Amino acid sequence: MTDQNQVPRKRETFTSNFGLLMTMIGVAVGLGAVWRFPYMVGKFGGAAFVLFYLLVVFFVGIPALMAEWTLGRHTRRGTLGAFEKGMFPGGKFVGAFLFFIVFWAAGYYSNALGWVGFHGLGELLNAFGLNLDASAILPPEEGFNLTSLLLQLMMTAFVIFSCGIVLIKGLRKGIEKTSKWIVPLLFTILIILIVRSVTLRGASEGIKWYIGSFRFSELTPSVMAAALGMAFFSMSLGGTFMVIYGSYLNRQANILKNAVFTGIAASAAGLLAGFAIFPAVFSFGLKPGEGPGLIFQTLPKTFDMMPAGWLFGLLFFLGLFGAAYLSDVAAFEVLVGGIVDNTRLERKKAVILTCLIVFVLAIPPMINFKIFLPWDLTFGSGMQALGSLLAVITAVWCMKRADALKELSAGRGKPFPMFLYWWMRIVVPAAILFVGINWLLESVFKIKIFG
Repeated sequence: MTDQNQVPRKRETFTSNFGLLMTMIGVAVGLGAVWRFPYMVGKFGGAAFVLFYLLVVFFVGIPALMAEWTLGRHTRRGTLGAFEKGMFPGGKFVGAFLFFIVFWAAGYYSNALGWVGFHGLGELLNAFGLNLDASAILPPEEGFNLTSLLLQLMMTAFVIFSCGIVLIKGLRKGIEKTSKWIVPLLFTILIILIVRSVTLRGASEGIKWYIGSFRFSELTPSVMAAALGMAFFSMSLGGTFMVIYGSYLNRQANILKNAVFTGIAASAAGLLAGFAIFPAVFSFGLKPGEGPGLIFQTLPKTFDMMPAGWLFGLLFFLGLFGAAYLSDVAAFEVLVGGIVDNTRLERKKAVILTCLIVFVLAIPPMINFKIFLPWDLTFGSGMQALGSLLAVITAVWCMKRADALKELSAGRGKPFPMFLYWWMRIVVPAAILFVGINWLLESVFKIKIFG
């Protein structure tokens, strides 16, 4: 795809380590931490899931993240190019496959982000007595009617347009600068919501259910499998987002240190979201195990019953929108970066082309909500596990060992620990493979390998 006579374009790098961290934390947090983590906790019973999830992030998620950054920085390419330059057999086709999967995922993700924006707008209008019925855009089962479809089209178009504006400005003036504002704002909002939530009457029951009721009998294989899949989703692993962002790391960036900080921050965001949500849910006698509806149906009811609930509802959906927005920007950057790296198109034209294609792909989930949950399951566990497995294998098995260790040691001032390198080669791929097989059997063949 790349013209051999084309002059290589200079690749941007992050302006500072703070900007690097804010960008990586922003993409890692996303909907995975603030949306999917709480509803997965609700589905799988609370504290047992939380504990194993944290262990998985530390022992599997962070090493996998280091591998994806290693691949990106060494090849200076995103998904569409990194696997080929990393010497993975058939790497060109693997990269192309994952690249087009991101196109598909960006469509449904932008759609979900439109829902979040709609709910935030609804909370704001409610403050002025203008009730905006959330069910108009997210009915529990049936598809959308014409009015709600138009609303969804408008919200999704706004999301895609705003992503395009950031991407046209590039890494430093667009993605990094935006992340420096949104990530601190997100954590500030979560802390404000926690203070309100834990001071409600009956909130202690929610806290106890969330972190204080752990029993080893609850740590079943199915809970472990779900926690493994959640770890990859919450850290945006998958051989795509983190590979393209890894390609923007400069030689001074310490991959190990930054991966640890990113993993801790992503986990903290999910935990904080749980503290903001579950005490309030229990306080008003609602059920925590509501699936995706926990965010879009249960929480709005909670805010309606809360004094000044519109304000806290607005803050919550503003924070959720910010977290999800940075992940959507990352998805678009995978696509834009791939086009720019492999064609003669300038960045602005690549952004416009990407936005148009993603908008078209966002339409099916608007028309029929029933297809959204299978898509979420597919990208939340299956394809992300596959992409991450391929990226890890490429980084620590296909690349020359000297090249991988050089990337992992850069910015440290000392050699990378060999035991950790072997952990990345053996344990991490095995854990990811387990997630993929479990997803394939349960989701595709409807075979539950655990009770």
